[in-house]
Amino acid sequence: MKHFQCSLMRPLAYNPSFALNAICPYFTMFPLEFPLKVLRKHRAAKPVVVDPFCGRGTTLFAARTLGLESWGIDTSPVAVAIAKAKLSNSTAEDALCLAQLLILATKPEHVPQGKFFRAAYHSKTLREICALREGLLELEDTDETVMLKAAILGCLHGPLLVSGASSYFSNQMPRTFAPKPDYAVEFWAKRNMVAPEVDVLRVLERKLKLIAASKALPKAAHTNVVRGDSTVAASLPSGRNHSVVVTSPPYYGMRTYVQDQWLRNWFLGGPATVDYSAGVQLEHTGQDIFASSLGKVWANMAHTDADELHMYIRFGVIPSAKVDAKALIYKSFEASGVAFEVKSARNASSAHSGKRQAQQMRAGSGACDEYDFHVVRH
Repeated sequence: MKHFQCSLMRPLAYNPSFALNAICPYFTMFPLEFPLKVLRKHRAAKPVVVDPFCGRGTTLFAARTLGLESWGIDTSPVAVAIAKAKLSNSTAEDALCLAQLLILATKPEHVPQGKFFRAAYHSKTLREICALREGLLELEDTDETVMLKAAILGCLHGPLLVSGASSYFSNQMPRTFAPKPDYAVEFWAKRNMVAPEVDVLRVLERKLKLIAASKALPKAAHTNVVRGDSTVAASLPSGRNHSVVVTSPPYYGMRTYVQDQWLRNWFLGGPATVDYSAGVQLEHTGQDIFASSLGKVWANMAHTDADELHMYIRFGVIPSAKVDAKALIYKSFEASGVAFEVKSARNASSAHSGKRQAQQMRAGSGACDEYDFHVVRH
């Protein structure tokens, strides 16, 4: 009986039916259970769903599994690349075939030679990664390319397995974020860790086979994920008829989204170094400024032809910020200028609840409190 009860409580992240949602782990992702629970309440009405901070596309994937149309917006090219795969109609076989063709047909012109890349990847492995990178950069987004990109991003870095079976291309690294180059090189040198020679296609085949074994999904459109700034109305899709928003904005005080994903960003065409600029994101220079910036997003969400808009928001602050998360989110509603009615505000447990990713290179830190808000614009 105990075993049966534990299996019922097993997170959906471990369910092979939802393998596509796990194609690439993301350090700040929220669990699939959250959007699924919310969207099941609205499923009968067939709403159009929007996530203005879509991240790796968990809300979009949840909507797709329920047969609902969804749109996602994010400023991060890495987030957009992963989220697009959640709405791809490609088969695993076609994505793998494309990878084979690119490795055979592409002789990479730019293979990074710095200390980090030499220590992070075996030279043969790195050449194959660069062949895939340069080949994909020449192609337009299709169902096959977006699926392959996300699979590569998911295999680009991660832990070395004791069994010796490679699931990642790299030397020892976390799988949710990339460490800074100097730190990583020192980490590997102290432990005499050498990057393994990895068969890139075999690793991708293993990743894609997991997806192939998952349940069939309704057709979707990867073009429904766009790179944009949700504080700007022009970033939103035209013909606005969405009636449900499910999202998790960047937590107040969290400014390292760009830096944490620098290696995946390199694969997508970015620099082979860490970009320490803030990039396009919500302003964190003060609570009032942050609330005002976030309020612009809520105002943009409220501009819909739907008679009623339901917004479900998971929000928190990092512990070092020492800010009242609930007060800050209420301030953002006020800053929007929209007459939102707060239906509920509940503690969503801590940010560590249900987290699966081992933080192989990051010192432990306290969890922040998260809250779930349900607000309505009538």
